[in-house]
Amino acid sequence: MTIKIGLSIDPSMPRFLELAREAERIGVDSVWVAEFWASDAFTPLAAIAAVTDRIWLATGIAQLGARTPAMLAMTAQGVQLLSDGRIILGIGASGPQVMEGWHGIPFDRPLQRTRETIEIIKMITSGERLEYEGTTYQLPLPGGQGKSIRSRAKTAPIPIYVASLGPANLRLTGELADGWIGNSFFPATANTFFDPISEGAAKAGRTLDEIDRVVAVSLEFTADDPDAIAAAGRRHADGYAFTFGAMGSATKNFYNDAFTRQGYGGDVADVQRLWNAGDRLAAAARVPVEIGLGTNLVGPPAVILDRLVEYERSGVTTLRVGVDGSFDQKLADLEALIALAAAAGEQLANTPPTTPTTTRGSTT
Repeated sequence: MTIKIGLSIDPSMPRFLELAREAERIGVDSVWVAEFWASDAFTPLAAIAAVTDRIWLATGIAQLGARTPAMLAMTAQGVQLLSDGRIILGIGASGPQVMEGWHGIPFDRPLQRTRETIEIIKMITSGERLEYEGTTYQLPLPGGQGKSIRSRAKTAPIPIYVASLGPANLRLTGELADGWIGNSFFPATANTFFDPISEGAAKAGRTLDEIDRVVAVSLEFTADDPDAIAAAGRRHADGYAFTFGAMGSATKNFYNDAFTRQGYGGDVADVQRLWNAGDRLAAAARVPVEIGLGTNLVGPPAVILDRLVEYERSGVTTLRVGVDGSFDQKLADLEALIALAAAAGEQLANTPPTTPTTTRGSTT
């Protein structure tokens, strides 16, 4: 198997539709659009659907609670219709800063909300009449005048991927989802994530092989020089200061917890302390360069090839890649990466695979 390449696209970047179209031409498997507190994820994907024919269109991620489960299903079905069935519904609980500060939705019982949302979406997209009795959602609403309704859209299963980092959410991903959306990931400690996913899959009578494992990375080609590699790694490490310091509260940060489970607890605690003290430059400098290099694709082509082999051996099936630079530079880097991914697959062809190829869109 050759690891699949997905592309993160920001709809504010110039010529993003042309980039998506060119990415499809050179063999990129999927495009991913995020939503946080900027544009939504679905509108740009609908636009991309109109100018492409094959590439998968993924939300990375749609925030749970920002829409009702039924509206989330309806919106995904809209893109599914426009794209002839190419939507991947990536979802995630986000965090209290976004959900309570931006959407005004209490960040409570995120695991239960995730479970119930997935179950409701699957009911809707399978054409069932919607009757659901959950802790977070009751449909129809008890005591009201609503009635059980069946979707009038042309229904078909939609692949659901879950962004998860903590062990309980990872087990839920393995139990219910078609794919995992991951970050904060080192190939050497892949078991930190894949063991809980496997446990959840086993609970549902499945295996890890049935789940697409998607990991986010940034791509930066450098000169074949240790100083150039280290400088690039330092830049990527610096960016984690915001993640460790601001993407969570003083007592709970899902990213910090994930890095702690992989051996970086002291480092992320120091970064968070410096960030909260207002010393942003010191916080950035305190992030180990190993984090910048170990969670991204940084270096000359030979180093990138070795890293692709590491990711594939670890069990990752898709890399969701962020690229910088001009339009031409983005495209050139993607073309080089596609070729390197094929070379990595050939290099591993005679090695028994760690995980067989995943079939996207499997249902549970």
